Amino acid sequence: MNRDKFAGYTKERLLDLIEIYSKNWLATDGVWFQSVEQKSGMDEAIYHDEEAWRRFAAIEARRLKGFLGLGDRSGLEGLKAALALRMSANVNETVLDLKENELICTLKVCRVQSARSRKGMPLHPCKPVGEIEFSVFAANIDPRIKCECLSCYPEVTDPGCGCKWRFYISEGSENA
Repeated sequence: MNRDKFAGYTKERLLDLIEIYSKNWLATDGVWFQSVEQKSGMDEAIYHDEEAWRRFAAIEARRLKGFLGLGDRSGLEGLKAALALRMSANVNETVLDLKENELICTLKVCRVQSARSRKGMPLHPCKPVGEIEFSVFAANIDPRIKCECLSCYPEVTDPGCGCKWRFYISEGSENA
């Protein structure tokens, strides 16, 4: 990467640029999904979305793990640090609550669902995609970590947020 082109920018301007890059990343994700959805239907789009997230979540986790210098067994603390730096955390207000044996990740408002609503489109049934995305991401930070969906469309149990996920280290995997 040519870092020289960024040298003249203040920290504040670089943070603005990170926000722009994050929004562009999300727009790219939405544009390709909607293209498949319009041509081949929601089921086909979901299939490709699952495959894309299975691959991307692993790549994103490994890169953030390296950036943060996390070991292979960095636990829920390592996962919390990595989740805070995800591209999606830059565009969705994300709350990470670590308590003893679990980490709860809450996306307060989902930009994807907000955009679909604003455009008069049906909501994205993202729970199956999210299960893959968050499980793969967590396992690439620490293979002992498991993920459970607490609330995500179409199975919303907490209407006060976009979605909510629970991470934990499963019994018997602590020595794995």
